[in-house]
Amino acid sequence: MDAAGNVAVNGSPAKGAAAASALIFLGTGCSSAVPNAMCLIQPTNPPCHVCHQSMSLPPERNPNYRCNTSLLIDYCSSDGGEHSYILIDVGKTFREQVLRWFTYHKIPRVDSIILTHEHADAVLGLDDIRAVQPHSPINDIDPTPIYLTQHSMDSLAVKFPYLVEKKLKEGQEVRRVTQLDWRIIENDSKKPFVASGLEFVPLPVMHGEDYVSLGFLFGERSKVAYISDVSRFLPVTENYISKSGDHQLDLLILDTLYRKGSHNTHFCFPQSLDAVKKLQPKRVLFIGMTHEFDHHKDNEFLAEWSRREGIQVELAHDGLRIPIDL
Repeated sequence: MDAAGNVAVNGSPAKGAAAASALIFLGTGCSSAVPNAMCLIQPTNPPCHVCHQSMSLPPERNPNYRCNTSLLIDYCSSDGGEHSYILIDVGKTFREQVLRWFTYHKIPRVDSIILTHEHADAVLGLDDIRAVQPHSPINDIDPTPIYLTQHSMDSLAVKFPYLVEKKLKEGQEVRRVTQLDWRIIENDSKKPFVASGLEFVPLPVMHGEDYVSLGFLFGERSKVAYISDVSRFLPVTENYISKSGDHQLDLLILDTLYRKGSHNTHFCFPQSLDAVKKLQPKRVLFIGMTHEFDHHKDNEFLAEWSRREGIQVELAHDGLRIPIDL
C-alpha cells in the first residue's frame, strides 16, 4: 500500500506507474448509502457514530461515507496502449461519484458499461452518463456500449423509454439525452463477452430466491470476480470461482450487507466470511456495507481473521484504487 492508500495486486505497480490497469471503487455502500438518512434526521442518543463521523471528513479521508456499489476498471492492454474505462453499475449516486472520484483519479470518460441487474441502486444513474459523454445538442455522438441481460433490458425500457427509443415520433423534439448502445448478454458462465477489449465471464447468483443477478469474472493474468448482490451461490458459479474448482481467484470483491445476522437478498458478514472459506481466494474486498460497519474497527477484526485463516480480507472503501495486472 502506498501513501495514498493504493494497493497492488500480484506485484503490480503503485499509483502513477505507466500503463498499469487499476480497479477504482466508486461506491461500496448499500442501496440507501451511508450515512443513513434516518440517523441524521432522527438521531439516537448517543448518535450513530458511523453516520455522524461520515459527514465530518472530506471524501478522500472518509472510508465510512459510502455511495451505491460500483466499480470502474481502468484497463490497459498488455501492449501498453490506450486506457479503456469500463463501469460496472450506475446507481442512484453516480453523479456524486463522478464529482468525487472521476476528478480525484483523473478519469476522462466511460468507454463501456456493464450492469449486474436492473435494481435502482445499479441503474438509476443512467441518465447522468451524458455528463461523461461528448456534448452534442442533437445527440450526434457515438453511443456508449452497455451490456445487460434481456430481463434488465425489458425493465429499463420501462424505466427509461427515452434512452431506449431510437426513432423520433412525428413532431417529437430532439432532446439531449444519454446515448447508449444496448447489447444483450446471457446469465451463463459459458458465454463470455468482451467490453472495451477485456473479456468478462457472467457469474449468475441468487439475489433472493426469486431473482438472478450477475457477478463477473475478468482478467487473464490476475483473476478477479466481482459479485455485488448475492444471497446464495449457484453450484456452477461456486465451482467456477473456487480454488477446488475451475479458478482460484487473485481477488474476490463480495457483497456483505449487515454486520450481524442474515438477510433474504444479500450476504451479511457471517455468510460472506463462510463463502470466503469455501472459495479460498487469495484476497478479498467486501462491498455493499450499511452503517453497521465501522471501517477502521472492522478492518482491525478482519486483520486478525486474515492471519488466522490465511486469506487477506478487508472492507473496501469509496475511492480505493488498486493497481492490478489484468
